[in-house]
Amino acid sequence: MAEQSRTRVRSSTAARKRKPTPENTPAEVAHRAAELLQSVIIHRTEGVSAVRRTDDGWCVVVDVLELARIPDTTSLLATYEVRLDDGGELLEYYRTHRYRRGAADQ
Repeated sequence: MAEQSRTRVRSSTAARKRKPTPENTPAEVAHRAAELLQSVIIHRTEGVSAVRRTDDGWCVVVDVLELARIPDTTSLLATYEVRLDDGGELLEYYRTHRYRRGAADQ
């Protein structure tokens, strides 16, 4: 019986060390990062402009509407970098820059 317990422990340990499941596609990670960021900062996300795999998970660049104005070209947007672990949990986020919607990329 002790051997069966060990086998279970080993298999559950192996499951935790396994690489992310195929369900963790870049598109799904991007969607998850945008949802998590929106829930934390209480601003509407506009879209995702980059997703990349890192050694410890994922890095996602999310664009956010921080201040809606009329006309829309004067609204303030911000770009956030969001880091998720392999399981899709939020590790950290920070704003990298803020800009007017009508402004050209610099």
